[in-house]
Amino acid sequence: MSARSLKRLAKSAAFYLLVAAIVVFSIFPFYYAILTSLKTGTDLFRVDYLPRSFSLANYAGVLTSGTFVRNILNSVLVSFAVVAISLTLAVTAAYALSRVSFRGRGLLLMTILAVSMFPQIAVLAGLFEMIRAMGLYNTLFALIFAYMIFTLPFTVWVLTTFMRDLPVEIEEAAIVDGASPFTIVTRVFLPLMWPALVTTGLLAFIAAWNEFLFALTFVANNETRTVPVAIALLSGASEQEIPWGTIMAASVIVTVPLIVLVLIFQRKIVAGLTAGGVKG
Repeated sequence: MSARSLKRLAKSAAFYLLVAAIVVFSIFPFYYAILTSLKTGTDLFRVDYLPRSFSLANYAGVLTSGTFVRNILNSVLVSFAVVAISLTLAVTAAYALSRVSFRGRGLLLMTILAVSMFPQIAVLAGLFEMIRAMGLYNTLFALIFAYMIFTLPFTVWVLTTFMRDLPVEIEEAAIVDGASPFTIVTRVFLPLMWPALVTTGLLAFIAAWNEFLFALTFVANNETRTVPVAIALLSGASEQEIPWGTIMAASVIVTVPLIVLVLIFQRKIVAGLTAGGVKG
């Protein structure tokens, strides 16, 4: 075997070893959470990397006691509402920012991007006063309203960039045929924007599903809380009695829907992240 072949083989081996290390580093925490969720009793404190016991008691316990199922439904409702509102507003805003010429368009786009740069803690106090003044405290509407702060700027920015790359000839042909701006957006642009819509919608869903700080601050009722807060509040009478098995089971239940969504829409996600538009 020549020196060039050996060098190429060494590079390939190093690349695949690096990929394997990244995959193991990313998947191992979830794998260990699954192992822990299947343990009960003293097995919880035994370090095992292969399953030695199999029990669904933790899953049955977390689903049948307390308000965890209600918390899951709350998270589903809030996340889907945030995605629907964000995409609806972002599509119309993206059309105006990418296709309509008006003074201050660039400044407005940069302002939208700058809003997403503020950390949540920086706007927490002011947002709390707004929500309390509007009478939304301790309701799911408070979470939907709060989550729009960090999902809407992102979706507007991404969809504006995507729509800006769409061929102008398509829009001109629709205008010649007498199509209104609403028809152009809904009948012409939306079918071409599915990869971007799926990508931004899924990322907005994940952000709303996993959000903790606003959910902890703006909701104080167990029946209204979302799953991240519900999992954080699972605890025993003391540090030694923390139900690690129940916590891991709840974490697995919450994580599986996200994995399923990513697997279902993985092709659209890749297309939305790599294509960037339809070239004319």
